[in-house]
This record gives sequence, structure tokens and C-alpha cells, in this order.
Amino acid sequence: MLQRIFVGLCVLNLLFAIFLGILFFRNQHVVYVDSAKLMNGYKGMQDARAAYQQKAGAWKANIDTLASEVQKQIFVYEKESPGMSPKERQLSQELIRTKQKQFGDYQQAMNTQAQQEDAKMTGDVVTQVNAYLKKYGEAHGYKVILAATEYGNIAYADEGLDITEQVLEGLNKEYAGK
Repeated sequence: MLQRIFVGLCVLNLLFAIFLGILFFRNQHVVYVDSAKLMNGYKGMQDARAAYQQKAGAWKANIDTLASEVQKQIFVYEKESPGMSPKERQLSQELIRTKQKQFGDYQQAMNTQAQQEDAKMTGDVVTQVNAYLKKYGEAHGYKVILAATEYGNIAYADEGLDITEQVLEGLNKEYAGK
């Protein structure tokens, strides 16, 4: 009995919340942007990604060079080890292990740096976009600008409320003027 009353009250509260939401949003200007489309079409993000890819290419080239040097040293060791004394073999093996460890440490440091650079780049671009959305919303009298993501935070919205193209056009114009 109590369970039925509780469920009934929950349903009543939900309906009341929906009713209040409808009353609130009916008189408010609510629009949305497709965040993936906005970020992918934003020239600032494209430039940031290109700069990041250039850095990543340099890091990869350094890693490839170091890997090649380690492989070359192993090849030389395998070729020359039969003619080495036990002491020379031991020293060569230690040198190879040291180079392999240095290579692994460098590779790990570059991966960490790449993650940090990517997070910073993305954060900087998101900050720019959010600042522009705030100015755009204020200039057009919008009360709320929602962001539709690939995960479906907006279940349905009339396409007439999608301002992605207008925002993207203005955002790119502002970026080009910098």
C-alpha cells in the first residue's frame, strides 16, 4: 500500500516537473548546437589540430630514430659478439639494456607530453568556443543554448532550433580576424 502511494507521488512529482519545464521553456528562447559539428568545423580547432600533429610528427620521428639506434646496436652486438671477450660482451649487453631503458623512458615521457598537449589544446579551444557562445547567446537574446553531443544529451529538438551553422560561421569569422 505504501509502495503504491510512493510510486503515485513520484509520478505526480514527475508530471509536475514536466509541466513546470514546459511553462518555463515555452516563454524562453532555447536553441542548440551540434557540438561535434561545431568543433570539427571551427578553424581554430583545425589549426590547433594541425599544430599538434606537427609536434606529434616530430616526437614520432625522434622516437623512431632512437628505436633505430637501439636496433642497430643490437644488430652490431649480435654480429660482433662471437669475437668478444666475456667482459666485452657483458659491457655491450649492459650498454644495450641502458639504451633500451632510456628509449622506453623517453617514449613514455613523449606519450605523457602528447596527452598533456592534447588536453591543453582541446581545453583552450573549448574555452574560445564557450566564450563565443556566451557572446552569441547574449547578442541574440537566447536564454539557453544547449549542446547536442554524440552521446545524445538531447533526445529530440526541432531542426529550426539548431543554430550550429550560424554559430560556426560567426566563430570562424571572429577567429579569422584575430
